[in-house]
Amino acid sequence: IIITATMTLGLLLGIGRSFRRKRASSLDILSPKRAPRDFYKGKNCKPSGFHTRKGGYVVQPDKLPNYVVPDLTGFKLKPYVSQCPIEVNKTTGSTEASK
Repeated sequence: IIITATMTLGLLLGIGRSFRRKRASSLDILSPKRAPRDFYKGKNCKPSGFHTRKGGYVVQPDKLPNYVVPDLTGFKLKPYVSQCPIEVNKTTGSTEASK
């Protein structure tokens, strides 16, 4: 009977510890201003390689993005928009659409 009483008491104490309120500062989002000097948060980017012991960087090709571009031969539209657009007369376009 004594063993079960101490086990239930320990279980209750453990549950009580988990419900105890934590400090408000520990619940804040960790930013470089509130972190240690060497903390760097980053922008959620995955590394494309790794650093070597001598200060170099090795790029791993399997971690680089691979873009698949379709073949556009015989395609009527141009893939890019010109920086110098041709002026279109707006008044003739609207009158032709209304006819």
